[in-house]
Parts: sequence; C-alpha cells; structure tokens
Amino acid sequence: MSVEFRDYYEILGVPRDADGPAIKKAFRKRAREHHPDVAKDKEGSEERFKEINEAYEVLGDPEKRKRYDALGANWDSPGGAAPRESAWSGSVPDETADFEFGGTGFSDFFERYFSGHRGGHHHGARAEGFRRSGGPVRGSDVEGDLMVTLQEAMTGSMRRISLRRVDPQTGHVSVEEVQVRIPAGIREGQRLRVPGHGGPGWQGGEAGDLYLRVRLAADPDFRTHGHDLYRDLGVAPWDAVLGAMVPVTLPGGRRIQVKIPEGSQAGDQLRLKGYGLPKKDAPGDLYVVLAIEVPDSIQAQERKLWEQLRDLSSFQPEAG
Repeated sequence: MSVEFRDYYEILGVPRDADGPAIKKAFRKRAREHHPDVAKDKEGSEERFKEINEAYEVLGDPEKRKRYDALGANWDSPGGAAPRESAWSGSVPDETADFEFGGTGFSDFFERYFSGHRGGHHHGARAEGFRRSGGPVRGSDVEGDLMVTLQEAMTGSMRRISLRRVDPQTGHVSVEEVQVRIPAGIREGQRLRVPGHGGPGWQGGEAGDLYLRVRLAADPDFRTHGHDLYRDLGVAPWDAVLGAMVPVTLPGGRRIQVKIPEGSQAGDQLRLKGYGLPKKDAPGDLYVVLAIEVPDSIQAQERKLWEQLRDLSSFQPEAG
C-alpha cells in the first residue's frame, strides 16, 4: 500500500539541524496552540494535536530521529526501510499480510516505520505442526499503537479503529472496522485486546486477536507517573517568600485556586489529592511542582527596591 511521507520537521516548524531543547520548545508551543481543551475547532484541533504529538514522538527520541533522518530522499524506495519478513515458508499459509491501521491517532507513515506493530508471527512448533498434520491453525495476533490523549485517559472514550489488509498472494484489500472502548484511567503501555480481530485462522482454526498498545500523547503541561499527574507552576519570588493563592489549570481546562505556603522553595511539590487519573480504589493525585521565576528585565524603580531588599535582608543562600 502506498504511504504518504510525513515531514516532521515542517509539522513542528523547526530546521533539520534543530537540537533537542529546540524541538521540545517547538512541540510545547504548537501543542498548546492546538490543544483540544482551548481550541475552538475541537475536531480539527484534536487531529492537529495528534499530528504534532507524532512528530515529537519521532524527533524527540534520538534513536527514532536517527532512523527518520536515514530514510532521506529514498524513504519510499525498497531500500528505504527494512522489509517485513514472512514468518511462514513452504506450504504454510503466509499471514503476514501488509496491514495499516486507521483511527489510532498515528499516520500510516508512522505505523509502517516507527510503531513496531506486528502480525503473522507464529512459533516454529505450530507451523511445523501444520506441515505435518494439515490441521487447524489459529490465526496470528496483530499489534499496533494507539495514541490516547490525557483527556481520554481521564474520562474514557470510544474509538473506531480500522484495519486494512492486503493479501500478499492475491493483492486483495479487506477493511475491517471495530469499536474500541478506552477505559478511564488507562495508562502508558497497557494493551487493549480486541478478540477475534487478528489474522484469520487456517483450516478451521480460530482467528487471532488484535492488541492495541496505549501510547499516551505527550501533553505540553502535564506529565504522568502511574495514575499520578505532575505539572510545573511558575511562581514569583515574592509569592514564594510571602505565600499566595494562585490559579492552577487542571486537565480539561478547569482552574482552581491553590495556596502557595510562605517560604516555598523551587522544586517543592504541592499535592492535590484526587485530581490524577481515575482508578478503581481511588484516583491518583496531581502534584504541582514549584518553579521560582524572576523577571527578564526590570525598570529603574524596581531595581532600587531590589537593591534595598538586598541591603536589608539577612538571608544568605547555601554555598554551592
């Protein structure tokens, strides 16, 4: 099947020689612009957000970026990527049909070169058993990646997934669509099993299963660790010293007021109980990580006040 090339550098708006920090900065900027929580065009922004995530998934990973850059101008030539090898030989049926996913949040280009999905892999003993007996053989399991946004992980959702196959012998194309339920609280790396939607069985054998491996979309503001969420919060020096009430945006866009204690330090974590990902016994927590920020520039009157504070204060930071 023909696959459309994705220019990840163009999607993030960075030059091909951009370093890691520049790529991360570009991702955060564009992801915020097209985040479904703030964009007016929800459907269009969600697709754009996933496209930006896919680009960052590749360019933000040194090994994947190296593989992507190696494709170069010959990306679609026979030597542009390692061909899939059949797990079958001789008279055993070849179930390694060329397949592509739709609705997973990843493009066909990513699926082909970077997802690591697989299908048609049987153990040698099973294949040998077929050769000897000609009996039923269970169909192969098929795996693919499924991009899940943080909001989907928070609330759960239903996704329509399509699996398009090309029979390597006849060239026949078949398309199968399934509804997949994404449960609230799903985590990175979990696999969703869709029974009976893998490779077809042979000689009366049952069909294999479809497995979708969850890849949580990178969020410009939140990080996940298990069921807990983390987000950085910039705090002015005077708020860290004196304490303050500041607004914090939760997943989904709702804002709440959070108390910054007097004498807060950079790196301090404020625990907001129950604002993490859902789970059966109790939801995870949200940890707000404080980052004390200083102004880039100050006016003459402000400088005088800072100098006055320096002269009056007895505070001495720890020596490095």
